[in-house]
Amino acid sequence: MARLPRLTLAAHPHHVIQRGNNRQSICLDRTDFQTLKDVLAASAQRHQVAVHAFVLMDNHFHLLATPPTDEALPKMMQTLGRSYVRYFNDRHQRTGTLWEGRYKSTLIESERYLLACMAYIDLNPVRAGLVTNAADYAWSSYAHYAGIRADKLLTPHPLVWSLGNTPFAREAAYAQLVQAGLTSVQQSALTEAALHGWALGESEFLNALQKETPRRLRKSAPGRPPKSTISE
Repeated sequence: MARLPRLTLAAHPHHVIQRGNNRQSICLDRTDFQTLKDVLAASAQRHQVAVHAFVLMDNHFHLLATPPTDEALPKMMQTLGRSYVRYFNDRHQRTGTLWEGRYKSTLIESERYLLACMAYIDLNPVRAGLVTNAADYAWSSYAHYAGIRADKLLTPHPLVWSLGNTPFAREAAYAQLVQAGLTSVQQSALTEAALHGWALGESEFLNALQKETPRRLRKSAPGRPPKSTISE
């Protein structure tokens, strides 16, 4: 079966995952982490992509970002990928690919999944057993939204303002949201949608979204179609 084209639509938030080839490390030390973050910031600015959340891990990274055009996110990822590989190969005296093929991504319904996706991203180091609390990990967006330190890379999504009427209230609410964690259903939905490229949202949202693109948005139901749809 032919691979579906990647789903990218302007003005919608996208959850992006990029892994190292064969799960190999993409960051070996603090200098690598900082350089990857700097390259991400420069690439996002160049292509005017709003980055709402991120986490950089030793062998992969996650982003939540909204592009202004259908082409902006792929172009940002291409710029980021090429620039960082040149740096990484030069610094560590290596050659060849660094990434595991194409990045994975999905488009999500903001009202239903955006805040959950932010928490999912910021909890990645906790799930991996690297830290006990999200606040203890230096390379994620958690510190910005919890009021620990400001991060110029980030552009808060308008829904973040719904967390409270003051910065302190929003920061406390986000910290509580992350502390509460995700249900297994939420976590599975966010993971599977990103890895397989299916849009994530309620049926009404997906039906409206389908009018914007000819690309199939959800997985087909298994099995043969009903008899009424089989031509005689």
